[in-house]
Amino acid sequence: MEQLNNISSEQELIIQKARKRIIESMGKNMELYGITQSIGHLYGLLFFQNKPMTLDEMREAMEMSKTSMSTGVRTLVDLKMVNKVWEKGSRKDLYEVEMDWFQTFSDYFSLKWRKALEINLSSLRKSKVELNQLSQQYPDDTALQGILQTDINKIDEAIRYYKWLDRLIDSFETEEIFNLVPKDLP
Repeated sequence: MEQLNNISSEQELIIQKARKRIIESMGKNMELYGITQSIGHLYGLLFFQNKPMTLDEMREAMEMSKTSMSTGVRTLVDLKMVNKVWEKGSRKDLYEVEMDWFQTFSDYFSLKWRKALEINLSSLRKSKVELNQLSQQYPDDTALQGILQTDINKIDEAIRYYKWLDRLIDSFETEEIFNLVPKDLP
């Protein structure tokens, strides 16, 4: 963690304790989103840095293996929670936290929801085609038609939901969501 200069050891202890509490909380919260606690702690470490860090600096501060550190940073970069930055005179890759938490939230959920939406819509549409084909093959089987119609209705309702979710994701990506739910109260 960043060394604090020009303050007393008592002040530094209080600051470090406060930071550690927040980093622990971030680690626990990240688990809710499918990110390991150690990657959440890495995010917290980067959050309190006032300068970009190299993988070696992070590895040393976190006491993690180079492989684990690299995987953790790559995960955070892929989720757009951490940015790779360039610094004049440095030949090593440097990383810093994306400080716009609104953007981080939007990017994270847009990525996750979009992936789920595409997988589920594809599955729903394919299944609906198959059920409609079965329905056309046996138009006089009333018991089968009842089962098929019930399932098709459920699929249609799920498709309706995923179309709504697609519009919600669009509102995050275009930032229109902030017109409905402002970042700050007036």
